[in-house]
Amino acid sequence: MEDDKIVGYVTAFLKKKGFTQTEKIFQEEFQHNKSNTSNSLLEPDIANHLLAFSQLETGPARFHDGYSRLRTWTYSSLDLYKHELLRVLYPVFIHCFMDLVAKGHVQEARNFFNTFREDHEMMHLRDLQKLEGVLSPNHLEEMEFAHSLRKSKFNIKICEYSYELLLQHLHSTQSTTILGIINEHINFQVTPGQPSLISDDPEAVTLTGSSQEAANLINQKEIHWGLLEDSLEERLEKAGALLLDSEKGEGEAKEGENDETKKRSIEGGKQGGASVKKVKKDKGGSATGKSAKPEASTVPAAPRVKPELPLPVIPTEVEQSVLEDLRNRVQLSSVALPSVSFYTYINTHNGLSCSSISHDGSLIAGGFSDSSLKVWDMAKLGQQASSLSQGENDTSQNEQIFGQGGGKRQYTLFQGHSGPVYAASFSPVGDFILSSSADSTIRLWSTKLNANLVCYKGHNYPVWDVQFSPVGHYFASSSHDRTARIWSMDRIQPLRIMAGHLSDVDCVQWHANCNYIATGSSDKTVRLWDVQSGECVRVFVGHRVMILSLAMSPDGRYMASGDEDGTIMMWDLSSGRCLTPLIGHTSCVWSLAFSSEGSIIASGSADCTVKLWDVNASTKVSRAEEKSGSANSRLRSLKTLSTKSTPVYSLRFSRRNLLFAAGALSKSG
Repeated sequence: MEDDKIVGYVTAFLKKKGFTQTEKIFQEEFQHNKSNTSNSLLEPDIANHLLAFSQLETGPARFHDGYSRLRTWTYSSLDLYKHELLRVLYPVFIHCFMDLVAKGHVQEARNFFNTFREDHEMMHLRDLQKLEGVLSPNHLEEMEFAHSLRKSKFNIKICEYSYELLLQHLHSTQSTTILGIINEHINFQVTPGQPSLISDDPEAVTLTGSSQEAANLINQKEIHWGLLEDSLEERLEKAGALLLDSEKGEGEAKEGENDETKKRSIEGGKQGGASVKKVKKDKGGSATGKSAKPEASTVPAAPRVKPELPLPVIPTEVEQSVLEDLRNRVQLSSVALPSVSFYTYINTHNGLSCSSISHDGSLIAGGFSDSSLKVWDMAKLGQQASSLSQGENDTSQNEQIFGQGGGKRQYTLFQGHSGPVYAASFSPVGDFILSSSADSTIRLWSTKLNANLVCYKGHNYPVWDVQFSPVGHYFASSSHDRTARIWSMDRIQPLRIMAGHLSDVDCVQWHANCNYIATGSSDKTVRLWDVQSGECVRVFVGHRVMILSLAMSPDGRYMASGDEDGTIMMWDLSSGRCLTPLIGHTSCVWSLAFSSEGSIIASGSADCTVKLWDVNASTKVSRAEEKSGSANSRLRSLKTLSTKSTPVYSLRFSRRNLLFAAGALSKSG
């Protein structure tokens, strides 16, 4: 019977490793030999070795021993290869831990986790904090993060020398457990030659739901990133009048459209309240009365594409207003920075969840944790503010006025949601505003009628973000249910559902030509979707934490994404590659906005600063410069504008290139 037991171990081992053909042949041979002899089929020494091996293979100690040997060998490797070999440790660590839990060895799993967690806390602290909650096999299925890790594969960049060294070590030490984990959960992208000089490459270790081959296949799909045919900008260019006379004031724009973004706060509600105070900042060198001549650009003009969606007709008066704004637009550059108009919410009592600014800066909206949406008209606020004293801070929480003047409240109150309002978005003309909420709905409001027009139901969980398209009529939403959806104002059901992210879809942004939307997720990836087909056409990997903000360049060539750690990445949509990370913020980047001609990008952060970056320098960095270090990132930062104690919730460039920003005064500062 001992022979049967040993054969059972061998068969189980072959089945576990996927050697089905070998298993079948082995069983046939065993049955044949068994019928021909009554003696033991195996030598005693071999039998004992197989029994010991099977016990080792099924015991919990093999994970601890295997990982410990790999860790010791990695840290003692040559410095030339060490930074690449260290990339393997984190995926092996978390899968050893989860495999132990899955097999019911919970106590051994906790000991293993606590013994080696310090190795990974610097780079993966948030992930480790989530995995701490895994205390039973059921948690692996119930916890979204752990479940997605077990279903996905890590993609690791490594040179051929490091790859050969790793395989040689695993085979020489007979680390079958670790080898099995690596085979099942890691895809290696082996590059020829020596290791890369960049030890902190953001694309070195990434996680995707599909295999690397499938992700590469997605990124090979053709996309048409150009601008729409017969756009207003193109008409003005043909008339020969665009941006030639830039000696115009930067004052308030009529209205705007572009694709600038606003941002929801990620902590379910930051500040909220009563009053708004307008503060004007003019940066030195920005010149409101004149602007520098446009810099000569060698970048070819954006190609023209046809719309995939039926577009709404632009009213004549709106078209004339847009053309007037374009004629009066101030040309920005690294030596001609924009003026900034900053709106500060005060007396907000930690209830403001999001902020949004209309395209011309005339309307400011705030979404609050008490489920209300409030809209301030800056023109009316300016008229009434002149008759008010400095006593704004004396108003009670329930008063709906500023200071002591008059009985009318200074904002329009929109009520209808039954949960915190996480996002708001103005239509290009400013006559409508969308809001999304924890109640899983999106509501359309009229700023003319001051009334709710439609309630859109489709998402199953809180809706984190909503964005009007650059032409209006269509809008996109993103939700905790891991999907993004395309809607039109005249239909209560979504037109398209974009599914593919492994976790919450936290932010959404339209491409300039309305043929694509981009989504940022807690799974640390950004995806680009075709609006017509609903298919994913690009997967951008490189962020190490959740993505909170997105912005598209006006020509549709580039995309910027900001994450929870304060890193901004500039992406080329055609290739799907990261051009350069922009390092400077010390906290979450809640909002990003490109200037109207695309030469400058502004970022707003929870670190209470607005930063201006040179897009031209950021997108023309050579590989050699990239390898030389992070000093280049600081050179690309043109200016940092600090608030007293106001995290920046939203940014918006008007079509005339005036930058609007908004945030709520924080008492903690």
